[in-house]
Amino acid sequence: MISISHVTKQYKGAPRPALDDVSIEIDKGDFVFLVGTSGSGKSSLLRLMLREDVPSRGSVRVLGENLVAIPSRRIPQFRRNIGMVFQDFRLLPNKTIFENIAFSLEVTGASRAKIADKVPAALRLVGLAEKSDRMPNELSGGEQQRVALARAFVDTPALLLADEPTGNLDPGTSAEIMNLLEKINAAGTTIVMATHDRGLVDKAQKRVVVLDQGKIVRDQRGAGYGGAQ
Repeated sequence: MISISHVTKQYKGAPRPALDDVSIEIDKGDFVFLVGTSGSGKSSLLRLMLREDVPSRGSVRVLGENLVAIPSRRIPQFRRNIGMVFQDFRLLPNKTIFENIAFSLEVTGASRAKIADKVPAALRLVGLAEKSDRMPNELSGGEQQRVALARAFVDTPALLLADEPTGNLDPGTSAEIMNLLEKINAAGTTIVMATHDRGLVDKAQKRVVVLDQGKIVRDQRGAGYGGAQ
């Protein structure tokens, strides 16, 4: 699913690499937490997986694609198999909830019939079927993040990347989002999630990959934020 080998990412002018000789293998169906302090390399690693960036050295293979050598014209097609969820939701403010989710299908050329089938199913999954005609500013932060999850999952991607998806939410709402992510993972989607939420990681007991100053310092299954519970 994901194979990252001896990757170093050095940004111009930075005193040290954002990623320093990082190697990691992630299998189909895995649920992986990326944890560490700000600046440890979590977001840089996610950007490489999404092909928003390329390494200075090393190889990155995701969903069978060599992301160092992939032609630019094929990147949009590659990304169709990936859902992405951000901390700040990134909903389109001038579109309804239904239209926000439908838009992610429209850009891939999906038919009206597919949109009419897939969008309501995604809204039901996140418990917002009755709010499809609302605007984003009419929803709570937790509801907006559920819409963002529905948008990321509407086309049943093989891989879902989440960058601090609970960072702006209270603990109760964060738990709801985590429950949805676990449901999506149980349906077969591989999930890689960067987070600072210690309580959430401790409760979930998934695979935990700890980064520190651009290096992986721990990779452990069935663990909490600080190690085995």
